[in-house]
Amino acid sequence: MAGRRVALVLAGCGVFDGSEIHEASAALVHLSRAGAEVKIFAPNIEQMHVIDHLKGCPSEEKRNVLVESARLARGNIQDLAELKVGEFDAVIFPGGFGVAKNLCSWAVKGKECSVNEQVKSTLEAFHSAKKPIGLCCISPVLAAKIFPGCEVTVGHSKDTDGRFPDADTAAAIEELGCKHISKDVHEAHVDSANKIVTTCAFMCKAPLHEIFDGIGAMVSEVLKLA
Repeated sequence: MAGRRVALVLAGCGVFDGSEIHEASAALVHLSRAGAEVKIFAPNIEQMHVIDHLKGCPSEEKRNVLVESARLARGNIQDLAELKVGEFDAVIFPGGFGVAKNLCSWAVKGKECSVNEQVKSTLEAFHSAKKPIGLCCISPVLAAKIFPGCEVTVGHSKDTDGRFPDADTAAAIEELGCKHISKDVHEAHVDSANKIVTTCAFMCKAPLHEIFDGIGAMVSEVLKLA
């Protein structure tokens, strides 16, 4: 696994309007442990809005996705427009509402959403090159929107125990013509035909270490395919 070159794409900084920080960090830790070489990217666009994470409501300020993502990347980040697929073996997208607000419009339009053109072209380029794509939390909806017929997981398709309050996302994915595979939080699903690896992360109400382990499973499967 060592020496694999992986692009990590962020959507801002903070669960309610950017990338989920724990998910991004978990992915980076697992990639580091596996000896992967990682470069971080984000689109240079304005956020849909800014959420005051203490009050849980929108504020009047405006922020840039690339600038905010730089917080998570410790400043070592590039514009997504500069990503060259030929320089990488795989790409990974952590989750967070920023994916559904900034990278696409799923938060507002659901399955009728549009995907940011740079994000779409990046995913299509990795897919065309038969290079693996890792997606966690809400990020699998990007694949569902772009690659009809693909298989993904966002957890369980029914919220029978209260742990999967966003189970209706699974139904929306099915309505897009994709197959939703129910998996627990510590598991990842591998769509071998499309080389798409997904895990539900914070789409499940679970202890942080279980979410961390699920992201580790996703990262491991991505690196095996790379």
